Amino acid sequence: MTTQRTATVVLDPTDEREPIRRQLAGRPEHLTGTIGLLDISKPRGNVLLDQIERRIHERYPALEVKRYRKPTFAKPAPEDLRRQIAEECGFVIEALAD
Repeated sequence: MTTQRTATVVLDPTDEREPIRRQLAGRPEHLTGTIGLLDISKPRGNVLLDQIERRIHERYPALEVKRYRKPTFAKPAPEDLRRQIAEECGFVIEALAD
């Protein structure tokens, strides 16, 4: 018995022949306050966040860094965790790694 394979064609509905130019959002002159680092519980996300935290402390020693972790990467962060981060931090970096 011969098995025939057919090619699957995936079409991208975006037209990227001419990249969209976007202006960067304004940046503050100095960063102050607290930054949250959210580990979404993917493997090695903590390793990535360790490096990010180290770089933050090198470049912005006045910033306070708080670490958070989602219970699972498969679901959105629980409402209480999102609320806690919003109350405690001025901004957040979410890490995804494998």
